[in-house]
Amino acid sequence: MADHHVIIENLVKTYPGAQKPSVDHVSFSLPRGEMLALLGPSGCGKTTILRMIAGLIAPTSGAIRLDGRDVSSIPVYKRNMGMVFQAYALFPHMTVAENISFGLEMRKVGRAEREERVRKALDLVKLAGFGERKVSQLSGGQQQRAAIARSLVIEPELLLLDEPLSNLDAKLRDEMRDEIRDIQARTGVTAIFVTHDQDEALSMADRLAVMSAGRLEQIGTPREIFDRPQTDFVASFIGAGTFFEGKVAGPGMAVVDGLPPLRFVGEAAVGSPVRLMVRPHRLLLAGEDGQPNSFTGTVEHIVYRGQILTLSVRCGSRLLQADLPTHAGVLPQKGDQVTLTVAPEDVTLIGREAA
Repeated sequence: MADHHVIIENLVKTYPGAQKPSVDHVSFSLPRGEMLALLGPSGCGKTTILRMIAGLIAPTSGAIRLDGRDVSSIPVYKRNMGMVFQAYALFPHMTVAENISFGLEMRKVGRAEREERVRKALDLVKLAGFGERKVSQLSGGQQQRAAIARSLVIEPELLLLDEPLSNLDAKLRDEMRDEIRDIQARTGVTAIFVTHDQDEALSMADRLAVMSAGRLEQIGTPREIFDRPQTDFVASFIGAGTFFEGKVAGPGMAVVDGLPPLRFVGEAAVGSPVRLMVRPHRLLLAGEDGQPNSFTGTVEHIVYRGQILTLSVRCGSRLLQADLPTHAGVLPQKGDQVTLTVAPEDVTLIGREAA
């Protein structure tokens, strides 16, 4: 069994006067050296969880365990955690090196060791030679690197990042995703970061904890969350999809409104209602009708997205969305009749485990 470095047990936070808890009995664990994304919309409780783990907010109840030790009531400065804030929180009157060294000074680390650890931290985040610069002389991405270096130089047991990329422009955000992931992998530090950005979470994290209204909806690897969502919320929040309400007519087959029977992979009792989902990239152009899960219809709308062409296809009473690669030969035009197909294993049975 994996070494669970971080264990969150039944964590609750209810603010005075609030009718409902901001964090409602949340439990999860994280193996050593992995990166977890707390993902969800604004107000779902993800930042509150991060701040309770850091010790900035006291939980109403529950436990926060680090290496088997309950740190729920331990002061911030004794938790040995590094925190990277959304606005970086660098001291503008200090140089980059002084900012990075600050935590070591508070821990009474000797000058020679401080200087060596700061040098290594600057190298780690690709800021060698920037130590004597003022914070105001750094770009947004460089300030982010400096904030990460300041958090890592103390050699924390756990690295916490609150919306670490939200203040950066789109291109820099993409670059820093890779940078942060690379730094975390090279140091081996266990990390938890908060984000509302699906792409950010899917591309950076080893596992995702999806939050909604204070509750944990699902935790799993990026592929598990994307391909096998267990709740309607997770299915609709993570990526796009076409949803089908139906009734199981036989093993692995459901009758849905407005379409031929839809075949899927999974366990569901005959006669029971089911909710199914198909991701747009799973719908493919078929040469002809007659394949399993084939739907013929008319292209009503096309959106060009560079590498992807998104089609809205009217199949009877249903509108299906398909994402096709733009390099895939001759592509349909608006008004064309097309046949779409999806493999049964690519039809997601929401809320049940696939067989």
